[in-house]
Amino acid sequence: MPAISGVGHGIYRSSLARRMAQWLDALPQPLLACEIAPRYVAAARWTRRGNTLDGFAVEPLPDGAILPSAVETNLADASAVRAAVSQVFGRLRARGQEVALLVPDPVIRVFVLHFDSFPRSADEAIPMLRWKLKKSVPFEPEETLISFMRQAPREDGVDIVTALARLRIIREYELLMQGAGMVPVVVMSSTLAALPLLEDRRPTMLARVSGTTLTTAIVRESILCGYRCTDLPVTAARLTPRALLDEVYPISAYYQDTWSEGIQSVRLAGLLDRAEEFGPVLEAELRCPVSALLHAAEAEGRISGDARPLADRQLDALVGWMLKRG
Repeated sequence: MPAISGVGHGIYRSSLARRMAQWLDALPQPLLACEIAPRYVAAARWTRRGNTLDGFAVEPLPDGAILPSAVETNLADASAVRAAVSQVFGRLRARGQEVALLVPDPVIRVFVLHFDSFPRSADEAIPMLRWKLKKSVPFEPEETLISFMRQAPREDGVDIVTALARLRIIREYELLMQGAGMVPVVVMSSTLAALPLLEDRRPTMLARVSGTTLTTAIVRESILCGYRCTDLPVTAARLTPRALLDEVYPISAYYQDTWSEGIQSVRLAGLLDRAEEFGPVLEAELRCPVSALLHAAEAEGRISGDARPLADRQLDALVGWMLKRG
């Protein structure tokens, strides 16, 4: 998904910004990936040949250790997070290696923007995106990292997947990796990493809960058609089917209005073992089948046997990254 460029020459000259230019396309394919989530840190390693799982480790985090935000400091308990990161890499005996870093969704703001025409040159594209999103960026331009990816053209123009992040926040996560002796070479939000798990020949909605964040994405024929990240008042354990429906319905209606067709399937993630509770309410209102993301992906043959340990721990972002590495 998109390549990142700095909105401001000072950022673009930094080594971090050059690495961030790998966000969404031309991705490196490191053998290690690490997901930092509100409740855990997980890392996985793959073999050089065959892309099979070579090992993984998970460490829980205390409540409130990470407070995901695009603007404010994320590491509320930095020592606990650093310890968990060190432990997962220690269990994998990994040091000095390149790693893909999967961060909480609120850290990276993702937009799907429509243009009648869009320049080929990044020098022209970045100022256009900057102007389009100026009211959506809650931090100064010199602190902004921006990434974009051109999608397949439509009859009336082209949709551009655009991602924004604050340099200072990305540095927090990068320093965690460097402190453990690792070399982060790509940064991506967890839900974007999980998207390869979707069967996308028909319009499919993913509703993914992590902590108190709900991310909703719609994919159709490898095109990201919609993306929305919202705060929930409760965690997955206390979320009700009706409350989830109220959150996902607006993006479903947006898709129908924009693409003149309805959602044809829904996949749920991050709901612990409660996915079946949500099916009847969502199916009745959205009029399409609803199932758990990892269960459906396994039934469709997307998850190989060696990836099952990750799926059993509900590590959908790491499984998705494994598929992305392909």
